[in-house]
Amino acid sequence: MIIFGIVLLIIGFVMGIAIVWTIGVIVLVVGLILWLLGALGHAVGGRKHYF
Repeated sequence: MIIFGIVLLIIGFVMGIAIVWTIGVIVLVVGLILWLLGALGHAVGGRKHYF
C-alpha cells in the first residue's frame, strides 16, 4: 500500500489530477499506519505481521 500510495502521488502531481493525489495521500497514510501497527506487534487483519 505504501508503494501504491507513492505511485499515485507521483502520477497525480505530474498530471495535475487532484483526486488521484488525494487518494495517494490517503493510501500512503493507511499503509504507514498498518506498517507501524504490524511493526509494534499488533495483529492487523488477523495477521501478526503486515508486510
